Amino acid sequence: MNKVKYLVIHCTATPAGREVSSDDIRRWHTAPVKQGGRGWKQVGYTDMIHLNGTVERLVENNEDGFVDCWEITNGVAGKNSISRHVVYVGGIHPDGKPKDTRTAEQLRALESYVNDFHRRFPDVRIVGHNELAAKACPCFNVQKWLESIGINQ
Repeated sequence: MNKVKYLVIHCTATPAGREVSSDDIRRWHTAPVKQGGRGWKQVGYTDMIHLNGTVERLVENNEDGFVDCWEITNGVAGKNSISRHVVYVGGIHPDGKPKDTRTAEQLRALESYVNDFHRRFPDVRIVGHNELAAKACPCFNVQKWLESIGINQ
């Protein structure tokens, strides 16, 4: 069991407006490589924010400030045992390039989610996947967005 050090924000890297199910995520992450998956033991995210703003729990956790071995998700290599991961559905412009595609409902839901998380765990650093790995994900500047919603880390 390790103390949570990061809340990492991700996007599903799917086209704007195309919904994704938890079954899709599970298949993409846990199916064998031969079947088009990544072959992971666990999905990459604790929670997912759907296009309509609904937050779906993908991996149960006990909501404390620690990551138990059964709570580990595979969001960022080398950081998973000290991180929680949340993903919004979207992140790809119709032209195929990375883009912040969050709907108004996703914006509200993510703001609420992050504010609640920050209130409960003020010492946890909130970052975008792109701050920990060479990725475009989550396709927006998390630090500027945090400032805009009143969170200064």
